Amino acid sequence: MTDTKTGGAGTASTADIAEIFADEVVTRAAVRDVELPYGAGTMALITLDNGFDHTKPSTFGPGGLTSLGEALDAVAGRGDLAAVGVVGKPFVFAVGADLKGAALVTEREQALRIGKLGHDVFRRLGELDVPSFAFVNGAAMGGGLEVALHCTYRTISSGVPAVALPECFLGLVPGWGGTQLLPRLIGPAAAVKLIVENPLSQNRMIKGREAFALGVADAMFEPADFLEESLRWAAQVLRGDVTVSRADHTGDDWAKTVADARFLLDMRLHGASPAPYRALELVELARTASRDEGFDAEDQALADLLMGDELRAGLYSFDLVQRRAKKPAGAPDKALARKVTKVGVVGAGLMASQMALLFARRLEVPVVLTDLDQARLDKGVGYVHAEVDKLLGKGRVSADQANRLKALVTGSLTKDAFADADFVIEAVFEDMKVKRKVFAEVEEVVSAECVLATNTSSLSLTEMASGLRHPERVVGFHFFNPVAVMPLLEIVRGAETDDATLATAFSVGRSLKKSSVLVKDAPAFVVNRLLTRFMGEVIGAVDEGTPLEVADHALDGLGLPMTPFALMQLVGPAVALHVAETMHEAFPARYGVSENLARLVAAGKPGVYAPDFSLDPEAVALFTGGTSPSTAEEVRLRALRALAEEIGLMLQEGVVSAPQDIDLCMILGAGWPFHLGGVTPYLDRTGIAEPRFLPPGVASVPA
Repeated sequence: MTDTKTGGAGTASTADIAEIFADEVVTRAAVRDVELPYGAGTMALITLDNGFDHTKPSTFGPGGLTSLGEALDAVAGRGDLAAVGVVGKPFVFAVGADLKGAALVTEREQALRIGKLGHDVFRRLGELDVPSFAFVNGAAMGGGLEVALHCTYRTISSGVPAVALPECFLGLVPGWGGTQLLPRLIGPAAAVKLIVENPLSQNRMIKGREAFALGVADAMFEPADFLEESLRWAAQVLRGDVTVSRADHTGDDWAKTVADARFLLDMRLHGASPAPYRALELVELARTASRDEGFDAEDQALADLLMGDELRAGLYSFDLVQRRAKKPAGAPDKALARKVTKVGVVGAGLMASQMALLFARRLEVPVVLTDLDQARLDKGVGYVHAEVDKLLGKGRVSADQANRLKALVTGSLTKDAFADADFVIEAVFEDMKVKRKVFAEVEEVVSAECVLATNTSSLSLTEMASGLRHPERVVGFHFFNPVAVMPLLEIVRGAETDDATLATAFSVGRSLKKSSVLVKDAPAFVVNRLLTRFMGEVIGAVDEGTPLEVADHALDGLGLPMTPFALMQLVGPAVALHVAETMHEAFPARYGVSENLARLVAAGKPGVYAPDFSLDPEAVALFTGGTSPSTAEEVRLRALRALAEEIGLMLQEGVVSAPQDIDLCMILGAGWPFHLGGVTPYLDRTGIAEPRFLPPGVASVPA
């Protein structure tokens, strides 16, 4: 690869970084002349295309940047052009940098050159002798959106499914102009939402219509004739028939916006993840910095972050949820799965009702709930109907769809309603006798091939299935609360579970749009086993005399979604106590049962926090008797070492097939921070795991 001379603020050589991106799928920038309507002149239209269909979106490595730079070289200075346009291949505009190559960078100077190269190329779109137009015809993320931001004008298709700057999600910042151009275009508050808040909210994307409403684009057209209408609009702009007006954001309170966002970051991350903090600094800089100063600051931030562990950790996490989750380790052949045309749900409580709605929405088959009395049944079905009405009110479903969903979910006081069901799941109280009784009753009315699933969070599947005529069709199907939101599904194979049952469970999981992980039938499976051990160590430290507030905040530096005692309040002390007792019975040496927690449950307290999130003095007073307090650091190490020990034992027991499945479960089921790269890489990097779980260099900077 030869040097690229791109002009603009400077030049950047690609020769010294080409080898790092040797596997780059190059996005080519092809130029063709288009005669604009209304006699507006000739536009040089650049199409970004990596040669694959929409399932492999266009990205930018040195090769792609070089190609775009060469295309701009070809059009620069042409006196016959009225404008330059940029469009993507069908369904995709562009989705950013080639991060697979970026993760291989080992020298800061190389990282710095990558940032400068992107700036040198992209900024030319805003510094041509003629206006430039971005025609955002499909997904525009990261560097792809930054290409559009550098252009003079932008149109967007109403059908665009994803517009985002997801860099903070992965441990980076928008490094090719995004932090400088976007705040000036749509204001600091909206920019902070796209640059920081959305990435940290499970990498939320916005659609084309929302992007247009925010002012990211100047005009919006329907997908069917998007490019034709965009060219027509561009011609009108060039002729002066259409005037583009944009809001002036110089009077916005930039300092307050950034300060408020930083406060929320501190509440959530406690400084654990550097990327969003650097992004906020760059947004604040955009108010006063020149283009050169702002872009140089982005280069420096990008170089720093490219050399840190956080990017590698984020990419490791991203690979897990994008690849491993879609091809679950150990899942049987899909061809063995049976068709599911009706679902039964035993129970009509909140969890059961949430499941019923999800089954109806995703499978679009009849779902029938059963319970012990009509009042409970009416409440469960009523919950589903009320949630459907909420979806209708938000425009998530049409009136016809809402009516169909309501018709699909019904209730019955007898399990005879399950006679023609293909999949029945129980969601009753966590008591083995109750669950065995339920399955025995269901087996009397369903076909021999009907799958019997349990949503148990901790009980033995094998014991639950014992005594049934067909234990081979019992499978664990463990959802996490709230059912519609949490992406993880632990699918548990009992001692007798056959491949057809397991394949059906995975097929249903895919239809529900869940990420499924195959788990061995072991106490509390993965997430609850680790969380119970983790919480048990923190509660144990309090029992020994550590001030509750000290213990509860000892792990804030990890950036976990909530503290241990806040998590206990969410699940309920009674549930936490029950799971602790179950785990103590299975592993008495490692899992204790706190007498103080038992007193909290007996007192009927919902937790240790009052409704205003302050500590409840009466609840805190129940944690008494300890005379050996620990420091926050001692509590942190104690909890993390316990996690490392438990994960090692789980891998020895074959609870999952590999450490990656532990990480996937914790990221998707427990909210383990994406920026830490899963729990096992974090324990490896910090030296707490001995021996290591993963090879050196995984989810960390290569040595």
